[in-house]
Amino acid sequence: MTDPNSLSVRDLAEAIRNGTLRAPEVTAATLDRIARVNPALNAIVQDCSSDALAEAEALDARIRAGDQPGALAGVPVTIKVIADQTGYATTNGTTLARDLIATSDSPFLRHMRAEGAIVVGRTNCPAFSYRWFSSNAQHGTTVNPHNAALTPGGSSGGAGSATAAGLGHIAHGTDIAGSIRYPAYACGVQGLRPTPGRVPAFNLSGGDRLIGPQMMAVAGPLARRVDDLRLGLAAMSGYAPEDPLSTPAPLSGPALPRRVALVRRPGGIEPDPRILADLDRAADLLRRDGWQVEEPDSLPDLREAFDLQIDLWLADGHAEKLAAAQLEGDAGALALLNFYADRAARWDSAALSHALLRRSGLIRAWRAFLADTPLVLMPVCAELPFRQDEDLDGPEAIARLWQAQLPQVAIPLLGLPALAVSSGVENGIPSGVQLVAPPWREDHALDAGEVLERGFGIPQVVDPA
Repeated sequence: MTDPNSLSVRDLAEAIRNGTLRAPEVTAATLDRIARVNPALNAIVQDCSSDALAEAEALDARIRAGDQPGALAGVPVTIKVIADQTGYATTNGTTLARDLIATSDSPFLRHMRAEGAIVVGRTNCPAFSYRWFSSNAQHGTTVNPHNAALTPGGSSGGAGSATAAGLGHIAHGTDIAGSIRYPAYACGVQGLRPTPGRVPAFNLSGGDRLIGPQMMAVAGPLARRVDDLRLGLAAMSGYAPEDPLSTPAPLSGPALPRRVALVRRPGGIEPDPRILADLDRAADLLRRDGWQVEEPDSLPDLREAFDLQIDLWLADGHAEKLAAAQLEGDAGALALLNFYADRAARWDSAALSHALLRRSGLIRAWRAFLADTPLVLMPVCAELPFRQDEDLDGPEAIARLWQAQLPQVAIPLLGLPALAVSSGVENGIPSGVQLVAPPWREDHALDAGEVLERGFGIPQVVDPA
């Protein structure tokens, strides 16, 4: 049989729909690869093989009966353990939730299943999804398939590792501070943070979230190909009554000016020389494709957005977060929450009101900037992928790592979609660049991302190093 990983999502689904390939064979081949490769990675931490095979057989029967399944017909996907999936524990990487069994699917997963996707496994994250490193007491540590000394990223580190290793064509991730974009960057694949409201998400098992996550946390896809992200986004998206922000916005819009702002040092960060070189390569690729690339004299503020995002996520409800982390006993979660404890102590209703007011002004400024130049090319991170568990080295390390992540952390506050595109792997170290687009215009970022992918190359499936 043709290796499923040699095909794009579009081609794989078409082959299954027309009978060239059968969903049970594709699912079995993917599960065989998971059985061989995943023990070295620990990317998939909840086994869905029995359900996957049954779903594939049912899909195959429908096809043979003349039904026409959707755009992800028979496509193997993975789901992060932060999301409800019927019959599985929504652990969010904690022992506290090891028995929190979902009785329904999160709406984005319901949408993916309606398009024919087959869930082959559930992927790891750090406890409470707080870190850019994916280890916890419940599921263990996830390994970067390119280099075991490096983090696979977080919080969707299992998704990034699984995608790079060919353990599913599309991985579900979540992103409130880079948790899709950073694992994609660290594992040498592609990752899309959609506009808030684009992809509906709600966990009946856990109920509603605090105001910051409600406004800024999103679900979205990771994949090895940009077009796979496009199809994954389309399948996840759509209105769902459970999610108050859910918006059935069109997946594409009118043509936008092909003008790009190249921003090398957003917020005053100083990127690694290789990252700066990647940005130059990306700018050249876009220019050769007819895009107008310019370095703006000024840019709306990102550093204030970075600070406000941290407060709305970590300072709000800090006492409850810290109590849960203490009960869990997770070193990474405790290190982060203790680092921000003094700042959280100053958080009150007046600070919340100020943060929400300033957020509106920053969003307005960024929307005005993007109206004229509707794409920004900037780093994903100021540093190449971090050393595994580097945030456990003490407060100075945490401060440095968070400052390096400013280009990712600031974007969620602004309500903008952003795409991490792999620029390749050198000496076992991945890198990449980030594209930021106007609200609801993921299509514009994906169009530019495909230009970069053609120049940088499509990430290849990797076996653990």
